[in-house]
Amino acid sequence: MSHSHAHACSHDDPAHFTQEFWDDRYRSAGESGGLWSGQPNPQLVAQTADLAPGEALEAGCGEGADAIWLARQGWTVTAVDVSAVALERAAGYAAAAGDEVARRITWQREDLLSWTPEPERFDLVSAQYMHLPTSQLEAWHRRLAAAVRPGGTLLVVGHHPDDLHANVGRVGTADRFWSAEAIAASLDPGRWEVIVADAPGRSATDLDGQPVTVRDTVLRARRT
Repeated sequence: MSHSHAHACSHDDPAHFTQEFWDDRYRSAGESGGLWSGQPNPQLVAQTADLAPGEALEAGCGEGADAIWLARQGWTVTAVDVSAVALERAAGYAAAAGDEVARRITWQREDLLSWTPEPERFDLVSAQYMHLPTSQLEAWHRRLAAAVRPGGTLLVVGHHPDDLHANVGRVGTADRFWSAEAIAASLDPGRWEVIVADAPGRSATDLDGQPVTVRDTVLRARRT
């Protein structure tokens, strides 16, 4: 399971996107195992392998697995989440990874429904499995794209609607799952080169412990 979290909400109830909601979820999960796997998301690893480290924004960082992985690769990371509990836990995991990793990461609490990152600031902007309310998605993706500096990369990964039938705990309706093609179409072709707009499969385990294939919606684009 990924460490990012908005996909866990079953509908667009505003309460499911507040600090209070996510602080409670992280507290209830406890610190021993955390709410998510503690491993970096596989599409982040695959899609950034050929990028030179620079400044990265990890939007919706949860307990910090992606941010810590990026820092280990040499990136300087701004890691943002709505949950203060998640950020405190993430900072602890980063400290345990060593001073060199911890000093590369800045943890920042923001309401991602309204927060606007600094324009043209980052060499990489990554948002993994952030399924915000349908009414907010277009503006959210637009703000993410604006934060990428020329030459930088936008990487947005989500769950594919096919996963609703895969017994892996996805909830909601198919219209809550955006497509890579839709995001690609919203980018100015004069300013962006779309590198990947796909829905690749990967191996996973379903809720009954059986092997299953799930699909990730992946948009990777380079700002020209």
